[in-house]
Amino acid sequence: MLLSTQIYLIDGTKWLMLLRNKKKNDINANKWIAVGGKKEPGESIEECAIRETFEETGLTCGSLDYKGLVHFIYQDNNPEDIYIYVCSTFTGTLHETDEGTLKWIEEKDLMDLELWEGDRIFMKKLMERSAEPFEITLLYDSHGTLLEAREERDNHD
Repeated sequence: MLLSTQIYLIDGTKWLMLLRNKKKNDINANKWIAVGGKKEPGESIEECAIRETFEETGLTCGSLDYKGLVHFIYQDNNPEDIYIYVCSTFTGTLHETDEGTLKWIEEKDLMDLELWEGDRIFMKKLMERSAEPFEITLLYDSHGTLLEAREERDNHD
């Protein structure tokens, strides 16, 4: 099981998005995603989010707001748990990355981008600014088509 992070940097009404257009054999090729990446041994998920944000953008997170957990299940790849964060306080100067093209996108235009279908589901939750963390399972086929999206419910009430 891969453990990863995605960090949505938000500056007012603009979100920093990454068009994955520079790597070969990229599962995210030509999709817009948040910055982030795989957890390294010995680091916490939050440390991973801070490190990946800095490596991919040159920006240092002031604070991270945990929003939820997404379980990605692929027919042809290892499953991956991705911890989703929002960051609206950061410092530094944005730089280019070998991951793809970074661009500030107006929130109203986000759903017009080439996104994973499952990302649309949790990005809408982020746009609602809910304080309640979510947990979602997404099942994709070998062609990247979303087969199932299931929001996990807390049954301990």
